[in-house]
Amino acid sequence: MVAALKIPEVTTVGDFIAWDSPGPYLWQLIDGVPVAMSPPSPRHGAIQSETARLLGNHLAARDTGCVVVTTPGVVPPFRADRNFMVPDLGVICSVEDLTGRTVHHPILLIEILSPSNHAETWRNIWAYMTIPALREILVIRTASIGVEVLRRGTDGSWPDRPVELTGGDVTLDSIGLTLAVQAFYRGVSPA
Repeated sequence: MVAALKIPEVTTVGDFIAWDSPGPYLWQLIDGVPVAMSPPSPRHGAIQSETARLLGNHLAARDTGCVVVTTPGVVPPFRADRNFMVPDLGVICSVEDLTGRTVHHPILLIEILSPSNHAETWRNIWAYMTIPALREILVIRTASIGVEVLRRGTDGSWPDRPVELTGGDVTLDSIGLTLAVQAFYRGVSPA
């Protein structure tokens, strides 16, 4: 949180979207309170960019009509009037989601997990699971090479624990893509 900024009372998503937030920060609304997100490290940014490229190229080659969106604003159904969260990346297949400020139907959300944002990221991930259209969540680590995948079951439930991979391949069923875990770290030296 940025202590030097005076934050006005912004308690609803509607107020938050209309709010002219001070830059250059990205902001989330968490339980009715605006929270500034720390700028990402260069390593985080490089992993985010590479992931967006890999997924975007795959979606374009398959001509799915789906696109990768950087820092999409999502509103989880739980306490929807008081929470506006910003994952690192999202995949959307709905034209409706390309208008406005909020993505309503993501099929895949990606978070890049840095040591400094671990608790906040997992808080958001648990909230994302309430989004009906969401099929998968990919968590990419920055402090070490590895990913965690959460996949909604055919019965609509989510697993209690993510599948953790530190090597080999990861498959994203939501978009029909299998990649080496190492692929997300192209050009990034081991942590």
